[in-house]
Amino acid sequence: MDTQTIVILDFGSQYTQLIARRIREQNVFSVVLPCTAPLREIQVHKPLGVILSGGPSSVFDDDAPAADAAVLSMGVPVLGICYGLHFIVHHLGGKVKPAPLGEYGHAEVVIEDGSTPLFAGLPARLEVWMSHGDQAEELPGGFRRTAVTSNALAAIANEDRRIWAVQFHPEVHHTPLGAKLIRNFVFNICGAAGDWTPSHFIESTVEGIRAKVGKGHVICGLSGGVDSSVAAVLVHRAIGPQLTCIFVNNGVLRKNEFESVQTNLRDKLGLNIVAVDASDRFLRQLGGVTDPETKRKRIGAEFIAVFDDQATRIAQESGGVDWLVQGTLYPDVIESSSVKGPSQTIKSHHNVGGLPLHMKLKLIEPLRDLFKDEVRRIGRDLGMPEDVLGRQPFPGPGLAVRILGEVTRDRVRLLQEADEIVVAEIKAAGLYSKIWQSFAVLLPVMSVGVMGDQRTYAYTCAVRAVQSEDGMTADWTPLPYEVLKRISSRIVNEVRGINRIVYDITSKPPGTIEWE
Repeated sequence: MDTQTIVILDFGSQYTQLIARRIREQNVFSVVLPCTAPLREIQVHKPLGVILSGGPSSVFDDDAPAADAAVLSMGVPVLGICYGLHFIVHHLGGKVKPAPLGEYGHAEVVIEDGSTPLFAGLPARLEVWMSHGDQAEELPGGFRRTAVTSNALAAIANEDRRIWAVQFHPEVHHTPLGAKLIRNFVFNICGAAGDWTPSHFIESTVEGIRAKVGKGHVICGLSGGVDSSVAAVLVHRAIGPQLTCIFVNNGVLRKNEFESVQTNLRDKLGLNIVAVDASDRFLRQLGGVTDPETKRKRIGAEFIAVFDDQATRIAQESGGVDWLVQGTLYPDVIESSSVKGPSQTIKSHHNVGGLPLHMKLKLIEPLRDLFKDEVRRIGRDLGMPEDVLGRQPFPGPGLAVRILGEVTRDRVRLLQEADEIVVAEIKAAGLYSKIWQSFAVLLPVMSVGVMGDQRTYAYTCAVRAVQSEDGMTADWTPLPYEVLKRISSRIVNEVRGINRIVYDITSKPPGTIEWE
């Protein structure tokens, strides 16, 4: 099935993913490529239009990110945003210079020429979000100014060349009518049909998987989370019994999760699941370990060892395994190809991964073009239960990174009980689906308490709840006092070994969502 595509060239903007999301919200597919992508790679997507993102650089910088200027002569509509405007002006013979006054934050734009289709249906004045230190001083031949602020040029157009550009960021929510501007570009200018729907995606992906796999056998490392579950169900839709899922109990899952995942995915959806209880193996590896990175690496290494054992057995029984399913999402793809270069490692990836080289499996990544909310939409169209799709993100190393200090069987049991209460009370309050993540953390801190006129000396439990769009940044959630009161009362009364509850009110940054 042909998919209409808008290509976004990333010049390093922190908002590039937002551009892609705003387009997809209109049921139009978008793909982000680094600005350095060769012209032939851009043309492979047969784009209806191209968007040049913003970026932190100046066109004058020695290492300024640059695209192939031929993209401006492809004959498809082009929209430049912020740095994208400077790139257009600079490469088509105009002049860009440092602005006497930079514009950062809220600004008002006055539309001077409302005849251009980019501004169709928009009022004469717009509240927008600016973030630039350079400005266009002279425009290339054939271009005209279409909007201004009190300080500088705000938009340009050349309909004959099918090129438009704005100095502000229409993709952010601080530009309230920015979505309308993007719709004008996507539909009125590029002529998109808006038919990229979950059913369209499922049909085309299933066809592609069948053609790719043929009669080969496929394995999938199932975590029970949204991404791996939807990926497995989608592949199962395509090839049925040719897929075997491996679900490993690493000893640090949530309470009853080993059983509930099997019930949801094997019993309700018919997946072929090999369930392996390797909790003893993992807990032995974690014995005496307190360093967070060491925990993650040991869990990752042990997962690979267990997965290898099972994959080898499955290969022997099925006559060979050729493919591995992974639940890679689009933010991972974008970040791995970013023009900004590798970011500093704050901690190793949340999800355990990697396989022994001798397995030599080819990858199937059916979700690699999707954002998290799109994955959930696909899952609903596949008929998956809401308690799987609505599940909050859970780290690959599980409760091990929510137990500060050594991970022991007793401490895992304590956290499982406390965490179940946190989740249950937040669900009972109708807040679970409105919060990005909510969970309990077991601290290596003992404190004195009193219960039934007797002294206690037990652990402290922290409660964490955050709101986020993509996990990159997060704000702590002000849970209602009554909810916190019930959580505290239940944990202290029902979980013997915890006698104090604290609430984490740290946002990301400066903190991280997980404690380790």
